[in-house]
Amino acid sequence: MFVIISDMNYREANEYMEQLKSHGIVPGLEAITELCNRLGNPQDTLRFVHIAGTNGKGSTLTFLASICRAAGHRTGSFSSPPLEKLSEMIMIDGRKITQVAFARYLTQIKKAVDAIVADSLPQPTEFEVLTALAFLYFHEEKVDIVILEAGMGGRFDATNIIKNTLLSIICPISIDHSEWLGNSLEEIAAHKAGIIKKDSIVLCARQTNSVWEIIRDEALNNECFFWSSPLASYCIKKPSIPDYQKLCISQRLEHSRMKNLTIYAVGHHQVENAILAIEAAHLLGRVRYIIRPNHIARGLKTAKFHGRFEMIAAKPPFFVDGAHNEEAARRLAETIKIYYPKRKLTFIIGVLADKDYRRILAATSSLATHIITVTPPIPRGLSSYDLAVAALGIHDNVTAADSIHEACEMALALAGKNGGIIAFGSLSIIADIKKSVKKITTNKHQVILSS
Repeated sequence: MFVIISDMNYREANEYMEQLKSHGIVPGLEAITELCNRLGNPQDTLRFVHIAGTNGKGSTLTFLASICRAAGHRTGSFSSPPLEKLSEMIMIDGRKITQVAFARYLTQIKKAVDAIVADSLPQPTEFEVLTALAFLYFHEEKVDIVILEAGMGGRFDATNIIKNTLLSIICPISIDHSEWLGNSLEEIAAHKAGIIKKDSIVLCARQTNSVWEIIRDEALNNECFFWSSPLASYCIKKPSIPDYQKLCISQRLEHSRMKNLTIYAVGHHQVENAILAIEAAHLLGRVRYIIRPNHIARGLKTAKFHGRFEMIAAKPPFFVDGAHNEEAARRLAETIKIYYPKRKLTFIIGVLADKDYRRILAATSSLATHIITVTPPIPRGLSSYDLAVAALGIHDNVTAADSIHEACEMALALAGKNGGIIAFGSLSIIADIKKSVKKITTNKHQVILSS
C-alpha cells in the first residue's frame, strides 16, 4: 500500500516557516550539513561567488548578478533578509522563485527535517532550511553560477557548507552582531574571512589595515589569488532631484578604462559597491566566465534595488532605507546631505534591540526636524518607547508611535508639501511602511505614489 503525501500549498509553506522561527539563530554547520546530506547535497553541483562582510553585501550581489545575467549566464542569487516575502531571497535571472516551486521544494525539505528530528539530531533553523531550499532549486534549474550572500557571519554561517567557490568577496567590515561575532573588527573579520576556500579567488573591499591583513593572510594560507579592490578614482554627477536615482560614475580600473557608467542606486557607497561588482566581473574572467564591458555597463544600469534609499512616494518625497547599523547610518546621512541638505525632514526609525541604536541615532538625528519611533514587527524589535527615550537624549522633537501606520500618518502630516520623510532601521519595518503609505488616501494627504 502506497501513501501519497501531497505538496504543501504556499500558505501552508509560510506557516511552516513561521514555526521554524522559534528555533532562532544557531551558528554552526552541523544541522545544515545533515539536511543537505539527506537532500543529496545539491550544493555540490553548483559553482558560487560567495559574499560576506557587514555593509554592502546585498547591493554588491545585486550589481554582480545583474552583470552576469547581462552576459548571458543563467544566474541564481540568494540574499537575506527579505523585505516582504521569503521567496524574494531566492532568484534566478532576477525573478524570484514562484509560490508553487517554493511550496513544492519546501515539502521535500520538511520531510528531511522531520526525519532529522525523529533521529534526535539538531533541528535545522529557518535560515538553514531556506539555504537548503535555494541549493535544491538552483540545482534543479541548472544555473550557471550562484551569487550567494552569507547570512550573519561567515565561517559558521549555513551558506559556508559550499565547496565549489570560484570567488569570495569580502565587503567592508564594521561592528555588528557582536554577541555572535566578537567585539572587535579583527574578531569579526576572522569570522567573515572563513568563507575563503582553497585555490579560489579572493576580492577584498576597502578595509582598515588590520582587517585587510587578516583577510589577506587567510587568502594566502589557502593558496588563493588575492585581489584588493583598488581605490578607483570616480566622480559622481549629482542629478536633479526628479531624477535623483540616476548617478553617473566615471572610473579608471587597472583592467580597462570605463566611463559614464549609470547606476540606479543613490549614494557614494553604492558607487563603491558597483566598483566592487565590476572588479568581481573581471575576476570571473579568470575562471572562463565571459563578461565584456558592454555586459558590465548594461548590468549596472539594469540592476534594481529595493529598500536602499528607495522612494515610495514623491509628494512629499518619502524614502525607505535599510540602514540598520552605525556604518550604514553614516552612509545614509551622507546621502541625505547630498540630496536634501535644506529640506525639512521627518524620520521614522525602528531598530532591533541588539543593535547599537544610540550610535545610529547619533549619526543621523541632527538631520531631522522630527523623529518618530516605531517597534519592528519581529521578536527582536526594540520598543518604540525605549527608542524614543534614547532619542530624546539628543533631539528635542521625538514621538513614539503605537503602530507603523500611525507613524506614517503623523510623518505625512508633519512633512506637509515642502518637507520629506525618511524611514530607516530594520528591514522588517519597510514592508509595513509601504503598505501603510498605499492605504493612506491621496486626497487626504496629497500623496503621489512613486512608480
